[in-house]
Amino acid sequence: MTEQELNKKRQQEKETIAFMIRLYCRKKHGTSTELCEKCAELLRYAGERVDKCPKMEQKTFCSTCEIHCYRKERQEQIKEVMKFSGPRMVFYHPKLAVRHMVDTLRKSNKR
Repeated sequence: MTEQELNKKRQQEKETIAFMIRLYCRKKHGTSTELCEKCAELLRYAGERVDKCPKMEQKTFCSTCEIHCYRKERQEQIKEVMKFSGPRMVFYHPKLAVRHMVDTLRKSNKR
């Protein structure tokens, strides 16, 4: 994978995570344009994890990675966000949802 492809993959992952956190915050915490403090911190943390991910070239999603570089507390928070936002993505951002599904299928076909 070229550096450009790797950067694109990182950016797409950050975009997906950001969307999921924004959706979660809007629906669960009643925010409209700005994230609440807790969700803003989670977004910052998740972005750092993506930027530092040593397995970005090989992995599809953090949940499938053997390293689990999130601290336990943050891991629980992001799981809650993904559990809530994941199924709703198709209604709020179909393009991201389809891309996520295609990536999942690609990964499962490689096994």
